[in-house]
Amino acid sequence: MERGLLWLPLLVAFFWLAWQGSREYQKLQAYQIWAEQFERAKYDIYAVLAQKGNDITWGKPTTKGPIEVETFSLLDVQEIRFLVNGNSVDIENPPQKGRQIELEFLLTNTKSIRVPFTEVPLAAEWGKFLQRTLKNLQIETQ
Repeated sequence: MERGLLWLPLLVAFFWLAWQGSREYQKLQAYQIWAEQFERAKYDIYAVLAQKGNDITWGKPTTKGPIEVETFSLLDVQEIRFLVNGNSVDIENPPQKGRQIELEFLLTNTKSIRVPFTEVPLAAEWGKFLQRTLKNLQIETQ
């Protein structure tokens, strides 16, 4: 009886971990269906981000699909900044780690949109790609 009581918390932890894994898998499945409509997309636990043409769409992943989805045009973006721990950093020489990693899109209407990331290298690659795309768009519209 005593041994059974000792194993009970371990059994509960196992089922909780299995349930969390199942939820994360469901989020990933919902993301894959959502991402099919875009040219380029990324998933992590904080946010989903996708690009189609000049439009950028992002939201928060859930088991039913992304929620709080926002779409904006790169034509409305003045600047893209790479933020680590709330400070703007050089995208070409990113730090190794950070607690709060974001890409900030400064729009022409003085609004800014911050898209969170879990990994510095992933955010840096997206930032570089989107900055190149933005630069090309600005050259084309001149």
